[in-house]
Amino acid sequence: MRSAGRIVADVIKMLEKLVRPEMTTLALDEAADKFIRDNDAEPAFKGYRGYPANICVSVNEEVVHGIPGARRLKDGDIVSIDIGVHCKNYYADAAVTLPVGKISKEAQRLIEVTRRALENAIDKIYPGAKLSEISGTVQQTVEKEGFSVVRDFVGHGIGQVMHEDPQIPNYLMDTDDYTEVVLKPGMVLAIEPMVNLGTYAVETLSNGWTVVTKDRRLSAHFEHTIAVMENGNQVLTIP
Repeated sequence: MRSAGRIVADVIKMLEKLVRPEMTTLALDEAADKFIRDNDAEPAFKGYRGYPANICVSVNEEVVHGIPGARRLKDGDIVSIDIGVHCKNYYADAAVTLPVGKISKEAQRLIEVTRRALENAIDKIYPGAKLSEISGTVQQTVEKEGFSVVRDFVGHGIGQVMHEDPQIPNYLMDTDDYTEVVLKPGMVLAIEPMVNLGTYAVETLSNGWTVVTKDRRLSAHFEHTIAVMENGNQVLTIP
């Protein structure tokens, strides 16, 4: 999983240098595909449940599952890039939201708060910790800044399958619906706050994939794959 995670991290680092005005989202997808395959791995998303592209590229009000295509990025956009890699029978998954050119202060604050929500959640990952502590930390970090966390999509376990149990909400669910999970060494989690500028409500476009904010305001998305270790945690999707 470290091998898969390292490739994911390096792809993101490479794409960060490519994101600029006039770049098409398809060009990002093609660059990611080549990089992953050149490193003896496979894009995990291609064909997964019928998904047609190699990575997800979601712009502005698009929350997740944006399909790369002819759309050109423009100055002031924010773009969320979600990448999964399959390597040596294991998966890793990460996401980042990047500015395109000069963005608004509001957009910059949304990105910073979403990144901080993920960082704060990672600090809660250690043996004996409860999954609800992670969920609550994300929600508290986001809502005290006046933003909202998406409820329709959640983080997940990951390993030899892309999506494994447990599901990891970014908010505290009602106790009747929430099965408490205690973290143990060897578990690997994909934590992924999806944060909206306005309402947390979302909807899926007619292409059957792209999820957008109901009010069409901005959304940001950050994700890491993190292993629970004997003495804490290790983030697998950093360079």
